[in-house]
Amino acid sequence: MTRLLRLSTILTLAGAARIFAAPGAAPAEDPNAQVSFFKHIRPIFQANCTGCHQPAKAKNAYLMTDFARMLEGGDDAKETGKKAIVPGQPDASLLIAQITPKDGSAEMPPKKAPLAEKDIARIRKWIAEGAKNDTPENARQKIDATHPPIYERAPVIASLDFSPDGALLAVAGFHEVLLWKSDGSELVARLIGLGERVQAVRFSPDGKQLATAGGQPAEFGEVQVWDVEKRALLVSTMSGGDTIYGVSWSPDGKLISFGGPDKTVRAIEGATGKQVLQNISHDDWVIDTAFTHKAGNLVSVGRDMAAKLIEVSTQRLVDNITSITPGALRGGIHSLARHPERDEFAMGGSDGVPSVYRITRKVQRHIGDNALCIRKWPAMDGRIYAVQFAPDGKSFAAASSLDGKGAVHRYNYDFNTEMPAEFVAIESKDEGGRSADEKKRLEAHYISDTKQLAAAQFPGGIYALRYKPDGSAIAIAGEDGKVRLLNPADLSVLKEFTPVPLQ
Repeated sequence: MTRLLRLSTILTLAGAARIFAAPGAAPAEDPNAQVSFFKHIRPIFQANCTGCHQPAKAKNAYLMTDFARMLEGGDDAKETGKKAIVPGQPDASLLIAQITPKDGSAEMPPKKAPLAEKDIARIRKWIAEGAKNDTPENARQKIDATHPPIYERAPVIASLDFSPDGALLAVAGFHEVLLWKSDGSELVARLIGLGERVQAVRFSPDGKQLATAGGQPAEFGEVQVWDVEKRALLVSTMSGGDTIYGVSWSPDGKLISFGGPDKTVRAIEGATGKQVLQNISHDDWVIDTAFTHKAGNLVSVGRDMAAKLIEVSTQRLVDNITSITPGALRGGIHSLARHPERDEFAMGGSDGVPSVYRITRKVQRHIGDNALCIRKWPAMDGRIYAVQFAPDGKSFAAASSLDGKGAVHRYNYDFNTEMPAEFVAIESKDEGGRSADEKKRLEAHYISDTKQLAAAQFPGGIYALRYKPDGSAIAIAGEDGKVRLLNPADLSVLKEFTPVPLQ
């Protein structure tokens, strides 16, 4: 028993020594260890190269997701007579010449900072060791436009969107977005990309482009921008080390925002993929984003129970939109939607309570303050995964999931959204400075004028919901892999179809 206690103490101290080692310290790498393509080189290429050199967008005819073609090279290799990668000969490999900086810049990646010196050194070492491919068979890319996904059952649908003219309906699939005629009568195109997960799809304001957010779980996040008419991938930008969420276009169609598990809100130029905003003010995953009407600000929501207002030009946090009072919210926020005419935002999340918030503050922030809340409606069953205003702005719909069942509710939004002066005065007081009567009146105000207009239940959780631009239908989808078109008045099903071809 004494020996066991001594052994336990030694192991505990050894564990403590590891815990209290220098912050961020990683085990020293063996300089003589062989470089692995799958573990070391592939992540570098994914983060910096495959966005432009993948099946959907093989720039200069160079494909880096197919190992043999990556070694051979593209148009540049044909012009120079050099192969991109010559096993055993890094100095004879065109790729090394293209990624090695000269006078502070490198040919590849274009218009971006050169690769880190350690990454270039590792690529050189891998080539010198023979440029071997140790990728496991089950991790090799097998899906592209000529080898589309094969479905034996319908996948869970995370997102969908109508084109602004109401002609098309984009549906998220596996490795792809499926473009349907908006009435569900015909599949017109399959936009197949690199990342297997497609978490969000949104048409640009003019409908000419389609942005997606997704990626490869635990490997990379990816934003794709597609030319809708040509069915061509225009931009693929890698971001972070996991799938990303909440893609949104600025009203002028120039910027695309998104969030991710790294707690970061980002925005890129839609035309180039260049990052123009990075903000880390959330404390957990960022799930959804939406620009304000003039694109000067960006609203984001996440698993930290918070909605944040961010100024685009300065990339700084402007305000916490939701209450910062402990216990005021009971779970993360999963969905966000902007009113069609005003900077008022519907939100929904883990507590199932549909709420709408403004972003213009009339009351100084303090504990107990929830002054940016306009109204909140009775809780739905389960978590809310999607919200959107009707095109006329006089109502909105929300979708939820609980225990394998889904629900869609429609609510009114046809009242004056300005807060009366008497309630501004109450919100201006600290929570402890309000009388019991004032607290009751304030709570009554936040639920006043609210009505549920329609409700419907569905098999399987509902994760996606979008209004058709003319207001004639609501498209929903989720756990059972089916798309349903609903009558907005009573939420009855107008049409139901499976968006993927099944075998």
